[in-house]
Amino acid sequence: MYRPRSLTNITSARPNALDNQLLIPRTPHSHCGRAEEAYTDFELQQFGEDDDWRDRHQIQSVPLLSSSASNNFPAEQTTRYRSRGGHYNFNGTGRDKEGEERGKMLMSTLFYNSLLAMGCLCAGFLLFLIYMSYYRPEKLHSYLGIVTENTTISPANLTTSHHNISTGPTDPHLLISYANYTSFPLKPVEYLIECAKLNKGYMSHGDYWQPHKMGVMDTLHPYRVGNEEVCASTITYMLDGKVGLLADLALLAQVAALARERNRTFFVDDTYWNRGKWLDHFMDVRSTQPGPEPGCKAPPPEELVACPRLARHWVVNSRTAKFHLGHTYSNAYEDPYAHQLNRLKPMFKFSEESFYNTIRLNVENTRLVQNARSELQVFSQFDSYIALHLRRGDREPAFYRGDHVPAEKFVEAATTAWSRLSQGKSLEQLTLFVATDSALALREIIDLTSASYTVFSLFQSSNEELRALASPGDYVQKKFDLFHVEERIRATRGMIVDFALLSGMWAKEDNLTPQAVVCTFSDFLWLSHLDWHHISDTSLCTNVANGLGL
Repeated sequence: MYRPRSLTNITSARPNALDNQLLIPRTPHSHCGRAEEAYTDFELQQFGEDDDWRDRHQIQSVPLLSSSASNNFPAEQTTRYRSRGGHYNFNGTGRDKEGEERGKMLMSTLFYNSLLAMGCLCAGFLLFLIYMSYYRPEKLHSYLGIVTENTTISPANLTTSHHNISTGPTDPHLLISYANYTSFPLKPVEYLIECAKLNKGYMSHGDYWQPHKMGVMDTLHPYRVGNEEVCASTITYMLDGKVGLLADLALLAQVAALARERNRTFFVDDTYWNRGKWLDHFMDVRSTQPGPEPGCKAPPPEELVACPRLARHWVVNSRTAKFHLGHTYSNAYEDPYAHQLNRLKPMFKFSEESFYNTIRLNVENTRLVQNARSELQVFSQFDSYIALHLRRGDREPAFYRGDHVPAEKFVEAATTAWSRLSQGKSLEQLTLFVATDSALALREIIDLTSASYTVFSLFQSSNEELRALASPGDYVQKKFDLFHVEERIRATRGMIVDFALLSGMWAKEDNLTPQAVVCTFSDFLWLSHLDWHHISDTSLCTNVANGLGL
């Protein structure tokens, strides 16, 4: 029996688009974008009757199975689709809406990211200002040009125009008071105590000349009638005799170099020196290193400050040198790109300039040194000699087990150095200059070498005046003060003559200079007074304690 077909449109509403949709089989590269997008039924219902998916351009216009060899296969399709996410173009006339939206989104992202980056930079700058205001307020003030009431006048900027006013820190925390002292200048140990008060806790690792974050500490500099000619800024080295002569001169040479670098006037204070007066042995440093204010007067002794080094009138002695010429000094002035001894070359150059220009012998000592050199030249059979330094007394050698290094070690090192530096010369031509504080040590050297080598020493000089300068006994630092002042001055002159011949210092062009120096490692500091040319090129310091050539 015929069965009528069921009604497909039983309402007056628009027909369901899904009922009349043609199914197109999917292929790997279909020309219909809708086929590859795989829309669901619900998504297709949302398009409606007039949506662009029903447009003629969405209907396949090329056979699915068209061969690439046929004439119907287009060489370049003007109508092409990509899967979702790609742009499309209709005969070159369509608009890439999705590409435009992506471009707008990219520009928006770049804009907001740039705002975020600018905000981070501003936040970092504000954080830097907060750090500077808390830890380095004086730096921030100097950058901004702000002058505060606690600002201390920098020694480098002081001029004589400040002498008619009282200067010094107004902040009581930055004021150094010497109210508990009655005599000035303070003794070296008292300056040590004052430095220890200001250097408690951890050591600062800032720049060598960097001021404290709270400001520069200093004592008051009150105005007094007659002080108009006082130097604006000074550095003073105080001699005290608590260390050896050469140790004092080594420190003095470095301090004089700092005065030249900082453009400050240099002075030497010999109030507590146990070797007489500075002028008994050397020329006045005001004539050899006049500084930026020639002829100005030394500051009042009560205004000298040992710590900090940025004080207006800075004083240094052998006891306070550890606060200024130690690790921080080496870090500031050594050559960071060099190795071993070459790292110290800038400081050797400091000493070289100080000894040749600042530390000059007076007329009397110059005459004695020249007499000794002339006599040594008569003894020498060659145009040079080997110098030996034997210190007995209280000096114990480093890196050697025993009270003293045997004389045989010195002779062996001297002959080795001569053979190495004077090739083609026989050992019979070797001349030894012996600088020693012990006549017994000299006798040991003579017994070992008298048959083969020429030996000269102040003990053997034919000049009675030079022979009187020989050491009166084994040198013991703590017992040196027991000698009469005249004996101490004479012994100091003998040390200066020994040092001049030992190192070649203050030699003229036609004078003999040592070809090598033989000493113990603990005496190697003596060579800090030599110029770099002597250290690195023509001279050799042989460490007899462990046989190292330095």
